[in-house]
Amino acid sequence: MDFTTETCTHLFQALATRMAAERDALCALDGVIGDADHGIAMEQGMQAAAAAVPGLPTLQDQFNAAAKAFLNAVGASSGPLYATALMRAGKAAGPRAAMPRSETPALISAMAEGIAHRGKAEPGQKTMIDAWHPAAEAAKSGATWPEILRAAQTGADATAEMQASLGRAARLGERSLGHKDPGAVSACMIIEECAKALG
Repeated sequence: MDFTTETCTHLFQALATRMAAERDALCALDGVIGDADHGIAMEQGMQAAAAAVPGLPTLQDQFNAAAKAFLNAVGASSGPLYATALMRAGKAAGPRAAMPRSETPALISAMAEGIAHRGKAEPGQKTMIDAWHPAAEAAKSGATWPEILRAAQTGADATAEMQASLGRAARLGERSLGHKDPGAVSACMIIEECAKALG
């Protein structure tokens, strides 16, 4: 089974549903080290993206439409980061109606590179990159989808032991210790939904 435009539509619907379900938990996590709106941003962004993708002819068109919709819906920092990530995924998927499932891990590495490029973050700074980077490394090494997800989850879990040095949480210094980064946690949810749809 290939990853088709139809699968892509279902994937974005699943992402919107997941972020709606996790919104309050993500906001609570963000309330500890941020401004308590991460769950709202991710829900609004994914709902807008899900509404933008149905009926478009190619995977690249779908990811580009999702990127634009996410950016328009989300004013917070995650807006430009995920818009860039989705644009990169579109470039990796290409102007075709389907891609072999064996090629789909490349979407994760493309998204991670987009986020790193736009956010200028590096692993160890307690950001979403701490989940995206290990997932991308696993994807590049030929890992399976469950292995890619495990790498992301391990990275997100490790953020609890990190002191934030980038973004709003950096102002908290040592008080950011003991709490996972909300962006890394939501990144795992995105990667998990991709693994379910593509694995």
